[in-house]
Amino acid sequence: MDLGAFSVSLAVKDVEASRRFYEKLGFAVFMGDQSQNWLIMKNGEHVIGLFQGMFEKNILTFNPGWDSDAQPLAGFTDIRALQRQLKDRGVTLLTEADENSTGPASFMLVDPDGNPILVDQHV
Repeated sequence: MDLGAFSVSLAVKDVEASRRFYEKLGFAVFMGDQSQNWLIMKNGEHVIGLFQGMFEKNILTFNPGWDSDAQPLAGFTDIRALQRQLKDRGVTLLTEADENSTGPASFMLVDPDGNPILVDQHV
């Protein structure tokens, strides 16, 4: 099962302070809008998102249809097919993508330790 590009979405208290900190670790702003309190940063293939005031916990994020540079892939497993595979395996979802839709959609689940996982397709 290929879930797509992986990143960690961090729930930060101060996006500016977090940006400065991660820049010291070699990350650079890749996309986002700091005036809206969110940035995506990269260090090589490693991707983190900084999100101030948007969610309570850090989130493991997968993006079907994207590579690590947020570029569309020629072929990928659609989020609705991934959702069906997980449900067939007995995984309980917190939110679900509309099975009758196409294109961008998302669903969420939680691992046994309470870590949220977002599968978020943008294409």
